Amino acid sequence: MTELAEQPQDWTEPGAHPVVPGVHRIPLPLPLDDLHTVNVYVVDDPAGPVVVDSGWAGPETARRLEAGLGGLGYTLGDISQFVVTHAHWDHYTHALALRDTYGTPVRLGRGERTSIEDFDLSAGAYPGQVVALRRCGAPGLAAEIAALVPQPHETGMPFGHPDEWLDHGDLLGLKQRDVEVFATPGHTRGHIVLRDAEAGLLFSGDHVLPYITPSLGLERTPEPRPLRSFLDSLRMVRDLPDTLLLPAHGPVTHSVHLRVDELIEHHRERLDETAASVRAGAETAHEVARTLPWTRRRRSLDDLSPVHAMMAVLEIAEHLELLADAGGVTACDADGVRRYSFR
Repeated sequence: MTELAEQPQDWTEPGAHPVVPGVHRIPLPLPLDDLHTVNVYVVDDPAGPVVVDSGWAGPETARRLEAGLGGLGYTLGDISQFVVTHAHWDHYTHALALRDTYGTPVRLGRGERTSIEDFDLSAGAYPGQVVALRRCGAPGLAAEIAALVPQPHETGMPFGHPDEWLDHGDLLGLKQRDVEVFATPGHTRGHIVLRDAEAGLLFSGDHVLPYITPSLGLERTPEPRPLRSFLDSLRMVRDLPDTLLLPAHGPVTHSVHLRVDELIEHHRERLDETAASVRAGAETAHEVARTLPWTRRRRSLDDLSPVHAMMAVLEIAEHLELLADAGGVTACDADGVRRYSFR
């Protein structure tokens, strides 16, 4: 269902692990209940190591990254740049913290600018999602989400603009390899992936994950149709020659194409299930979500945590809107709730 689903733990050993010559993976710990590690990748370069993604800012993240770099003969101060796939805190905040200490430049996809500039923790953890949940016919869940307060690991995080915005088609300008930037909106509106065609590598961030179906539009200012953008981005990546998959969560795997095909098929099945639920009488995204199983363990919506349930309901809302755009269901708004009926 989401990037916060249960994560297998057979690949989280600390230290730096070779992927191919000149590229190394370092798993870093996360202060989250269900998602325990994030991969950062170290790319050797004569100007200094380039680090893809950075981890959640904090002392243990810094210690683990320093130890992993040390095993490669580097220090934190040797990092020449951070290239971050998207602005979620488990990818972005540690880069900003190290920039404050070492002056290391940070590069990020331009599409993240809107959510960064709109970020205000005093407005609540998920203010836009609260509004969307009410529209989905889930006022009780909306109230639960509105009542959430920041946890200790969520306060005081460095956040703000990068040093450079990256656009689709940019090259990173490394001395020994050509790494191209591809815009892949969906998980966030400014998500990017990085492709080294000659080495056969795709640094996929959270766009393509080996075990998890990424959440969609979980940001301060989501785009209007994140599911449509996500599927379009998957198809764009699928049209490229196949490579190794270097994900932000989970192990390195041999085929981007194989996993993209699985993700596209998952959403095709979800669209069919969503349409069937409306045909059976469910009218709102919340009602549809309650009829479907969630996560690999096929849990009911009521068994999920409030945040997971929020992401589930909002994901179904995206499936319903895609069906409505295609003419498969009819949508109408009444009393602030969006309702659907089968044609």
